[in-house]
Amino acid sequence: MTAHDALPPLPTGAAPLAVPALDHFADLSVEVGTPQHVGAVPRGIRRLVPILGGTARGHGWRARVLPGGADFQLLLPDGLSELDARYTLETDAGDLVFVQNHALRCGPPDVMARLARGEPVDASLVYFRCAPRFETASPALAWLHRRLFLGTGARHPDRVEMRFFVVG
Repeated sequence: MTAHDALPPLPTGAAPLAVPALDHFADLSVEVGTPQHVGAVPRGIRRLVPILGGTARGHGWRARVLPGGADFQLLLPDGLSELDARYTLETDAGDLVFVQNHALRCGPPDVMARLARGEPVDASLVYFRCAPRFETASPALAWLHRRLFLGTGARHPDRVEMRFFVVG
């Protein structure tokens, strides 16, 4: 039995539901600082990773990642990391865009331990998926409020590389 077998059939004459498409939105390189370890909390290890800067590039636009954001992380005992990054982009046009990016990151225990220590790891060994949301006062970018976005990422010792897609 597949997952589709468990779905009830569509009513007779109903139009088939569209399969969402993913269209490339932007590539980001976010520079990060030394993690601040809060320590053991009830669900795992809490830490905060400062966001120092970086770049974003999309089709026909560019932005810089402003310093001052942070990635609030919860490292769970089973190796799963729950990430909540918050930072601001400034486009070349001068528009500000607030980003809140929720992510899950996991992999084999030895790989996750090396990643937590800030060591380089092969990105193909780590599941890193995210769901960014955007807020802006820019009328030209107001469409960002009306779309869902998904992404993938890779953690490096000094930065996080991400690719964001708009769900069509």
